[in-house]
Amino acid sequence: MALVFKVRRSEPQLVAPAKPTPKEIKLLSDIDDQEALRFHVSVIQFYKYDPSMKGIDPAKVIKQALAKTLVFYYPFAGRLRELPGTQRKLAVDCTAEGVLFIEADADVTLKDFGDALQPPFPCLEDLIFDVPGSSGLLNSPLILIQVTRLACGGFIFALRLNHTMSDGAGLVQFMTALGEVTRGADSPSILPVWQRELLNARNPPRVTCEHREYDQVPDTKGTIISLDDMSHRSFFFGPTELAALRKLVPPQFHKPSTFELLSACLWKCRTAALKMEAEEEVRIICIVNGRSKFNPPLPQGYYGNGIVFPVAVTTAGKLCENPIGYALELVKRAKDSVTEEYMRSVADLLVSKGRPHFSVVRSYLVSDLTHAGFGDVDVGWGKAVFGGTANGTAGAMPGVVSDLIPFKNMARGEQGIVVPLLLPTQAMDIFITELDSLLKPKAPLIKTTPLIPSSL
Repeated sequence: MALVFKVRRSEPQLVAPAKPTPKEIKLLSDIDDQEALRFHVSVIQFYKYDPSMKGIDPAKVIKQALAKTLVFYYPFAGRLRELPGTQRKLAVDCTAEGVLFIEADADVTLKDFGDALQPPFPCLEDLIFDVPGSSGLLNSPLILIQVTRLACGGFIFALRLNHTMSDGAGLVQFMTALGEVTRGADSPSILPVWQRELLNARNPPRVTCEHREYDQVPDTKGTIISLDDMSHRSFFFGPTELAALRKLVPPQFHKPSTFELLSACLWKCRTAALKMEAEEEVRIICIVNGRSKFNPPLPQGYYGNGIVFPVAVTTAGKLCENPIGYALELVKRAKDSVTEEYMRSVADLLVSKGRPHFSVVRSYLVSDLTHAGFGDVDVGWGKAVFGGTANGTAGAMPGVVSDLIPFKNMARGEQGIVVPLLLPTQAMDIFITELDSLLKPKAPLIKTTPLIPSSL
């Protein structure tokens, strides 16, 4: 039975920087303002009661620290504009209007959520309330924060961000800075760096690499996932499951990463579950952080989007008929294709073609959050019990995306990875069968959780 509880919210407030900040227009990079990032992404952090913080209101101290942190991250307090006379170029008007902040109380305890604190979360739309008129791309607050106090003394910190401003690494940097200021620091240990021009297209643009992720693929067979009769479940991969998958890896692969292994496994099982015709082209998109690919690397403190979306392409028949090593090779090759030149070539393509969206037709996107650091963010109550994306799969592209989220399985006393998945109910049953066939001997793998409707 799904957990149900009531949330009482105060009126949303705008929190502006605590001191005067520069009034200026700051251009986003040509990686930032692509169509695929023009949406709001939500993260959620659960914090348990800390007796040493008794009597301290988390909402109050976080709100005060937010105003101080925005002095350093003042573009977040501005509003996004699309510059006239350009190809939809985005810029931040640094108006210091502020970010949205909501205080709330819920008649529920952290314990009520159970040991399996994982997406999809119950009553999510009440834990990160979509303030009417706040979720537009342009002329709207760039960040919304809701702090919900729980009956046990713990609390939930939820944040919604306009994705064109930052990727996961940039957002964690901001949240870490907020945590440091909440705990008494005068300034963040890592100062923010704007410098979005570092990821702008060259003049003139020159596309030197293959970027099949931006192919314009017609959906001739109606294979974009319908949202009717969907099943939302989370799958835990601990040491037992990962060891079973590694036994399937051909000897020529020298220790593939956990991301590569899980991506290959999920892609293969998901494709089989969706029962695509053998000759249909299928794709897996890997999100790769390109910061370290530059020489010299992007500066420490850069909080813009440094991610790209390399793709592997094959047919459904080849993917399903071949052993796991076939998918693994394709994933590895796509991930390894990202170089500094690839990053520059992507920016050039985006500008040349009007900032297109990558193809979502018969595509599956996997995002690795295992090293993102959301769970390490400390706002004074220690590390989060859970920290990561709020829905793990729904977001802007329901059924297309899965996040790999670090997770402590309390029932088994194991650290591992939880992967939320959204599929049509019939396909989910096939997916489970396919996955179990890879994981023999069977282990208690699946935690079933119903899809929670959300306005996000």
